[in-house]
Amino acid sequence: MFQTILVARLIFILGILNLITGAAILFSCRCIPGAKIMGKLTKYRAYQKFSKYHCYIWCIFWPSVFLHATLAIAFFGIPF
Repeated sequence: MFQTILVARLIFILGILNLITGAAILFSCRCIPGAKIMGKLTKYRAYQKFSKYHCYIWCIFWPSVFLHATLAIAFFGIPF
């Protein structure tokens, strides 16, 4: 159904996108308990501009995770 190399590349690209958006969500969130570095970053204007996109990053993250998982299961199957 799928071309092997195309699906493998797409799974890899989506995995990288998941890592990047996951890190962006982590660093743009101001509600992480115990994260002292986030409290220090909030005074910088660049961080304030970045953190206002927090909700939009989620809109990229979840569809990417869903598509990544769906393609990986369809392509590689369930290993159990």
